[in-house]
Amino acid sequence: MSVQAAPPLERRRKPPAAALSEVVVPLLATVAFFVLWEGICRTFSVPAYLVPAPSQIWTDTIAIGPAVLGHTMATLKTVLLGFGVSIVVSLPLAVLLTASPAVASTIYPFLVWTQSIPKVALAPVLVVALGSNELPRVVITVLVAFFPLVISVATGLMSVPPELLELSRACRASKWSELWRIRLPFAIPFIFAGLKVAVSLAVVGAVVAEFVNADSGLGFLIVTSTAFFRVPVAFGALIILSIMGVVLFQIVVIVERVFFPWSSANAQVSS
Repeated sequence: MSVQAAPPLERRRKPPAAALSEVVVPLLATVAFFVLWEGICRTFSVPAYLVPAPSQIWTDTIAIGPAVLGHTMATLKTVLLGFGVSIVVSLPLAVLLTASPAVASTIYPFLVWTQSIPKVALAPVLVVALGSNELPRVVITVLVAFFPLVISVATGLMSVPPELLELSRACRASKWSELWRIRLPFAIPFIFAGLKVAVSLAVVGAVVAEFVNADSGLGFLIVTSTAFFRVPVAFGALIILSIMGVVLFQIVVIVERVFFPWSSANAQVSS
């Protein structure tokens, strides 16, 4: 009985029209949303201190453009530091979780415990313990971002077909060779799925930390703006945060497609 070969990756890729629609449709939907928002605010004369119109948000935010840019860079620095540390922490933890059931039973409760503590409640404690500097904000960002990455990587490492593991052991492959040549390649789609979630949560963690302890950053800008009823500026900071999250998410997607095209192609086929 002959086995039909799998179609090549070129046949699995989406046509250019479909790929273009993935960009155009969300962009048009976003523009329509802001046009509708502007129309409602103007039609019903909604006060700017409640829900400002997009035009008012743009005007007030641009008026303090250099300050907003500085706050954006401060938040981006915290996000990238926290995201990078979460990657460094998550990969070894995921390997330990998959090393043996005994190790997993020891480590997993502590991971769940770190996620059960509200980060807003933990932030003041970290400020007292670590000082009023960048370190507590990075720690909060890591605590928010690393857990889904650990779970995704561990799931990917455990997704290897048992036949391959038996074959590698029959060939007397070392544990390191098994991890590097078999488990990690199979885990690549899971790793990038976790990275996409983690980079989005890193933005959330950075803002939460800035709410508690910061003298710069978009979270700090939101707190100070609402305190002085500069609501359009606060909305502008929110929009910048959402753009930052989308851009960082898309960077992870691009990295996956460039360096691991087989992973993104398989993900598209399965979806």
